[in-house]
Amino acid sequence: MYVPGLAASFALVATVAVYLAGAIVGWTVVAAWLFSGVLVFHRPSERLFARVVLRLRAPEPEERERLEPVWHEVIARAGIEADTYELMVENSDKLNAVAVGGHVVGVTTYALTEVPSSHLAAVLAHELGHHTGGHSWAALLGYWYSLPARVTLTVASLLALFLVLVAHAMSTLLAVGIGLVLAFFVISSAIAYWPITLALVTAPIVLSYTARKGEFRADQQAVALGFGPEMAEVLRHRQAQQAAARAEAEAERKKPAAAREDTKWPDLFGPFFPSHPGDEVRLRALEPPATSDA
Repeated sequence: MYVPGLAASFALVATVAVYLAGAIVGWTVVAAWLFSGVLVFHRPSERLFARVVLRLRAPEPEERERLEPVWHEVIARAGIEADTYELMVENSDKLNAVAVGGHVVGVTTYALTEVPSSHLAAVLAHELGHHTGGHSWAALLGYWYSLPARVTLTVASLLALFLVLVAHAMSTLLAVGIGLVLAFFVISSAIAYWPITLALVTAPIVLSYTARKGEFRADQQAVALGFGPEMAEVLRHRQAQQAAARAEAEAERKKPAAAREDTKWPDLFGPFFPSHPGDEVRLRALEPPATSDA
C-alpha cells in the first residue's frame, strides 16, 4: 500500500542525489535514506517525532500518578511488560489518544481529567491494539518514506500556482496559456507513466480502507481485554463532544466575517479518504452478535 509513495520518493531522491553528487556519493545518500527507516524503532527518534510533529510531552507528576495505574491494568490484562511502551500527553480539550511509531502511547489532557478511569483504560487499550497490530509503525514508515514525494508535489503545486497568479497579474490570456501548458504537461506525464499514476491515485483509497479496518481491530482489542462497554461509552461521549463542536462551528459560521475568531481552509480530501470510520459505525461493530433460541 505504501509502495507507490516509496517508489516516487526513491526515484526523486535517487535522481537528485546522483545528479548533484555523482554515482558513488549519490547512491550512498540513497542507501542512507533507505536505512533511515530503522529510526522508527529507535526510541529517542520516536520521542523526538512525537514531541516535534505531534506536540506530545512527558506527563507531569500528577498526570503520571493518574495515568500509570490505569495503563498498568491494561497491559497486565494484555500480558505485556510495563516498560514496553512510553506514555506521553497532548494538551487538548478533545477526548482522544494516539499510538506513535513502535513504543509511544499519547493521550489528551481531556481524557486524563474528564473521563472515568474505566473509560481511560478503554482508550488506552484501543491504542495498545494499534501497537500490537503493527498499525502505528507501518503508518510512520509510510509517512517517512513518502515524505520526499509529498514535499516535492506540494512545492511544485505552489510554484505552479504562483506562476499562474503572477501571469494573471500581467495578463489574463497569459495566465490561461500558462495554465494550459501546465495542464498538458501533467496530463501527458500521467499518461506516459500510467502505472505510477494509477498506483498513486488508488493508494489513498486503499490506505483509507486499511486505516478504517485498523480502527475496528483496535476496538476489538479493547473488547478482548474486557473494556467493550467502556469503549462504547467513550465513543458516545466523543459523539456528544463532536456534536457540540459542530454546533459551535455553525454558530461561528453565521457570524459576520469581521467577527469570526479565525478562518480555516476546508479539508477537501478528508471526506473522500477518511482514516477513521464514523463513531456510529464503530458502535454498531461493538454490539454483541444477536443470538437466537434453538
